[in-house]
Amino acid sequence: MIICKTPFRLSLFGGGTDFPKYYMKNGGYVVGGTIDKYCYVTARHLPNVFNYKHRIVWSKNETVNKISDIVHPTVQSVFKLLKIKKGLEIHYQGDLQKNSGLGTSSSFCVGLLNSLGALENKYYSKKELATKAIFVEQNMLKENCGSQDQIWASYGGFNYIQFKNNGSFLVNKISLPEKILNSLNDNMFLVYTGINRFSNDVEKDKLLNIDKNIKYLDQIKNITLEFIKEINNKFSLKNFGYMLNDYWELKKKLSNKVSNIKINEIYKTSIESGALGGKVIGSGGGGFILFCCEKKNQSKFKKNLRKLPIIKFKFINEGSQIIFNK
Repeated sequence: MIICKTPFRLSLFGGGTDFPKYYMKNGGYVVGGTIDKYCYVTARHLPNVFNYKHRIVWSKNETVNKISDIVHPTVQSVFKLLKIKKGLEIHYQGDLQKNSGLGTSSSFCVGLLNSLGALENKYYSKKELATKAIFVEQNMLKENCGSQDQIWASYGGFNYIQFKNNGSFLVNKISLPEKILNSLNDNMFLVYTGINRFSNDVEKDKLLNIDKNIKYLDQIKNITLEFIKEINNKFSLKNFGYMLNDYWELKKKLSNKVSNIKINEIYKTSIESGALGGKVIGSGGGGFILFCCEKKNQSKFKKNLRKLPIIKFKFINEGSQIIFNK
C-alpha cells in the first residue's frame, strides 16, 4: 500500500501568464508557494477475488472492470497514460474543498501519478511528475488550465516559475529570510466565499479573450517581476498588500466571470476592515479570497468577516511525497 501526501498551492502573482497560449509567444512568470494543506492518495493492488477490477473512492464509490468505465476523469486518464494492467484501489481525501482555487485538481493528479509510480517501484523526479500532470490535464483531459499548479504540487516550496516560449519551464527557489516568511504567514488569510465553481468555465472565457487581453497579461507579468525583485531585496508588507490589490484589478479585466456581487461585497468589507489588499485565488468566480491584513487590524477584520470561514496557513518547502510504502 502507498500513501502519498501532496500540498495545495497558493499563487500570489502571475496567473494567466502560465497559459501556453500566452507564454509560448511572450514568456511568463508566476510567484507563490505550497501551503500546509494537503490531499492524500492511497493506492494498493486489488486482489482478484472481487466481482470488479478497480475501486475508486472519492465523493463517489466506483467499482468497475474496465478503465474506460471509470467516471473520475483524472483517474481514467492517468490509468491510460501509465497503461495500468493490474487491479487497483484508490482513495482520495483532501484538507480543503475541491474547486476552491488552491490547485486541488492538479495536486490530486500529481499525487495519483506519484502513488502509482511508487506502487510499481518507479519514483518519478519532480520534473517528470510535473510534466506528466501537465500532459494529463492539458492534452488528455483538454482542461482550460495553466501550467503552474502541477509544478508547485511536484516541486513544493516558495518559488518563482519562468515559462519560456519554447515550452520549457524553470523553477527558481526563493529563500525567504525568516522575518519575511513570518510576516507573510502571520498576516495572510484565506476567506472562503462559499461559492464552489468549476475553474474550467472561467479559464475557458479567459482563453477566448486572450488576444485582446494581452496588454493586461503583460501588466500582470510586470507586477510579478516587480514582486520578485522586491522580495529578493527590500520587502514591505504594505507594498505587498497594495500589489495584491493592483493585481486583482487587472485580473478582473481578463473575464467578467472572475468576480461577482458576493466576491465584490466580501472584498469591500475586508478593505474597509483594514486589509491592505487581496485577490481571489485561482481562476476566480468563487473559492477562496486571499487577504493581507496587518496585525493591528486583524481583530476588526475577523469580526466583520465572522460569518465566513477564515483559514490560516503557512508556506512549506515540500512537494508531493510518499509517506507510507509497505
